[in-house]
Amino acid sequence: EKGLTDMYRVLKPNGKMVILEFSKPRVFPVKQLYNFYFLHVTPFFGKLFSKDARAYTYLPESVAAFPDGSDFTTLMEKVGFKSTKQRILTFGISSIYVGTK
Repeated sequence: EKGLTDMYRVLKPNGKMVILEFSKPRVFPVKQLYNFYFLHVTPFFGKLFSKDARAYTYLPESVAAFPDGSDFTTLMEKVGFKSTKQRILTFGISSIYVGTK
């Protein structure tokens, strides 16, 4: 919420904010493939290349904790954005959020 508030504060009147964010796909089989990749493949290669067991495990945790869909557009509206929209991309793996000051 703090980040959105700061973005709203620095935008000019009628300025647009655009955010590209990972989402949580909800459709079979995309959801299952996404979860397997994010929970097993990404951390494996993160550890392999960075030599840090924690590397890249933060990403799935961060995405899981991040509000998405209508929860995020509601949060945008709470801080003052108008005409909020979500555009789902890549079978729900990511989303673009747009709001106007």
